[in-house]
Amino acid sequence: MLIEIARIFAAAVIAGVLFVTVDLIFRLPEKGGVSGATGIGTAIAKGGGALHGGYMMGNIVCSPDASAGTLLAACGVSIAGIPGGIAAAVLVFIGNRICHDPGYAGTTGAVLATGVIYGASFAGFAPEHFIAGMVLAILSVQGISHARSSTFLDRLWGWRT
Repeated sequence: MLIEIARIFAAAVIAGVLFVTVDLIFRLPEKGGVSGATGIGTAIAKGGGALHGGYMMGNIVCSPDASAGTLLAACGVSIAGIPGGIAAAVLVFIGNRICHDPGYAGTTGAVLATGVIYGASFAGFAPEHFIAGMVLAILSVQGISHARSSTFLDRLWGWRT
């Protein structure tokens, strides 16, 4: 039982690092890239958070980004193995086009997560660990404190630029 909990937390760290890194590479904190993201970023900044971290959080909410791609890939791999992860990437790509998202962070996140989840299976991780871990990673960014999370994401953005 304890090893399962440890694997979920390890998967949360791996998935969190994966999705935040992909989102930073695709410049999600730079500006609100999709409809609604600018409004969310501005509201978070007015609430004491950081604007660029708020933009990233707004982009996460308003379009399938790497966090959604990672979570959906974990679900796809759980259901059908690697083909399920690739099918999830295709669905995220379609979702990005529906949202008029100019980037490919979600699709890239889904493809990378499929590979990471497959590789982690050799270390005893199941896709279900990544499903639970990704939910924890998303909650740590979106659900605990918008002001603190946006400040942390803004600091990471500052290192990237």
